[in-house]
Amino acid sequence: MLTVSSVALFFGKCLSVEIFATLFLIYTLLYTQLRQTKFIKFTVTDENLYLKRFLDPIKVCRRYKPKFGLGNREEGLDLAGFLSLYGSDPFYSWIGLNSDLMYAAHKAAGGMTSIYRQIGRGCESLFRQIIIDQANYDDPKDVLWSYTVQTRNNKERTLSLDARLELTAIQNYDVRERVTQWIANYSQSLDVPAPANGAVFEVRQGYKSKDSKRQNADIDNIAVAWANGYLPVFAIFSSQIDSDLVLRYRNSRGGIITGTLLGTSQNSLFVFSKNVLGYDLADFLHRNSSLIRDEIYTTLEALLRAE
Repeated sequence: MLTVSSVALFFGKCLSVEIFATLFLIYTLLYTQLRQTKFIKFTVTDENLYLKRFLDPIKVCRRYKPKFGLGNREEGLDLAGFLSLYGSDPFYSWIGLNSDLMYAAHKAAGGMTSIYRQIGRGCESLFRQIIIDQANYDDPKDVLWSYTVQTRNNKERTLSLDARLELTAIQNYDVRERVTQWIANYSQSLDVPAPANGAVFEVRQGYKSKDSKRQNADIDNIAVAWANGYLPVFAIFSSQIDSDLVLRYRNSRGGIITGTLLGTSQNSLFVFSKNVLGYDLADFLHRNSSLIRDEIYTTLEALLRAE
């Protein structure tokens, strides 16, 4: 292993005093800098990977086929199967529901639910990858967070959120400092002490539902996150969210950042990503909009065809 003294001994025998002194000074400065930064990893992003993370779940929708009450058959029924099923039903066949158009309507209706769900999964996968890269986690599993609860049948059930910023695992010092300050500022806005461990995120493509069961589950997640030393945050890619939900979650001491271009890192997902994580998510989506739109269009077209 090279040390300052060994380098000095070697070059001191070969070079003039002036040249040696200059080289020795340069080496000393570089050596000191490397000592100070040897644990820092620098972010290298692969935007093709980001596109894959976002688009792969959406492509699954193209294979969607309605099930027509036939249980949990993942493959569903194709057009021929549907015509056979409805054609063998006297009432449906008498009134003309055994038609290509009826199949297309079912496929489109169920497909819309499927595409929103898969876009949500794409958002989760993309956001996790950004955190892994920007935080420079040694172990990608550091982005995951889950906890167990007891069910009524006295069994354990594992619940998980979509992403985590674990302060002690963040290897990018600049990001760690910004995240720490952001958590402190957000906690202050919620009128609670800053948590010790970091922040956990529930990621969604949008949130327009007022499903009370989902809201209650979210409130439970907020409470458990705080109990484990994390700031709970809902990261919503769309700007569309009911204002009553925002109020309820913030009153429960949960953070919310949505897909607005204006605002601060405490209310805008895109500002948070750029100013805190150090990655311009809005620019990524904007630059790749044509490619993403083509994939969405192809998927919608497949869902609207009666085949």
